[in-house]
Amino acid sequence: MERKQITRIVLIALFAALVAAGAFIKIPLVPAPMTLQTLFMLIASATLPPLMALSSIIVYLLLGAIGLPIFTSGGGLGAMLGPTGGYLAGMIPAVIAGTVSIKLLPASHIRISVLISSVISTIFVYAVGIPWLSAKMDIPFAAAVVSGLLPFIAGDILKIIITSAVAPVIRPRIAELLERE
Repeated sequence: MERKQITRIVLIALFAALVAAGAFIKIPLVPAPMTLQTLFMLIASATLPPLMALSSIIVYLLLGAIGLPIFTSGGGLGAMLGPTGGYLAGMIPAVIAGTVSIKLLPASHIRISVLISSVISTIFVYAVGIPWLSAKMDIPFAAAVVSGLLPFIAGDILKIIITSAVAPVIRPRIAELLERE
């Protein structure tokens, strides 16, 4: 295996591990805890090339699907198909939207581009998570918004700000690492 491929695999595994670790850093809320999973997903989408960012999320989800207890609700298909499974599934379109929007936004204003990209990614997580929560808990959509979005807005704003501060510093280092190999 070529050194460049190894570097890519290590970065994908690193970000998958960071997202998994983020599940254990949580503030318990009902129906879903506030975690750092989405922070690391946002950083992955803002710093890694698109396919690598997507791969890191898919690896995370697959590891949880096969039973590793790396979701906030444990592991396995039961956890993925439970009330908070939509937030997990929402990470896939979120990371795609994040990486695409980073490419489309001006590189000259990277902090603003990362900020906008992070907002777009966060919207995608909720666009999948809230309807899923509503369906799985058999509650009206408005109730799902009240319980599955509103308590998390302040934390999400903080995650977006952190990503906007951290990603522009990490992004060139990762690009340099990938080019050097």
